[in-house]
Amino acid sequence: MPTTSYPKLLVLGIGNLLMGDEGVGVHLAQRLAEQPLPSGIDVLDGGTGGFHLTNYFTSYPCLILIDATLDERPPGTIRLLEPRFSSDFPRSMSTHDIGLRDLLEGLQVMGQMPKVYLFAVSIAELQEMHIGLSPEVEKVMPELEERVKVLAGELVGKGVKV
Repeated sequence: MPTTSYPKLLVLGIGNLLMGDEGVGVHLAQRLAEQPLPSGIDVLDGGTGGFHLTNYFTSYPCLILIDATLDERPPGTIRLLEPRFSSDFPRSMSTHDIGLRDLLEGLQVMGQMPKVYLFAVSIAELQEMHIGLSPEVEKVMPELEERVKVLAGELVGKGVKV
């Protein structure tokens, strides 16, 4: 459970909708954006924004990232990580990996790295030109949504109904 409460928080879904499960973070961000959330919790579909997301990372003291990872775990495995450095992020964050890693390394060097919680969702493969999620990843979406909402509520010090 978080020990620090933040006045504002960004829930940032990362991924590419055109590559199947790789877009899990974007799918979740779009679902959350349609729901009422307590004040102080913002949601953004970050897509494959890479460096274009810099302003969001520097504008929020805390972020919850949701992203897919090719980590050889069973598809749909959800892990909550608290990376402090770019090297702490899973090595196989797919198509946007280079831009996001470079962004995080730059923020670290500049001393502007916010507190980051990462929900990494294991996927089996990249599915080029496929919109939608595999049955394994779709099955865990309600759990992922609940876990993100509960953590977000804890981080801004407000209860979130799930």
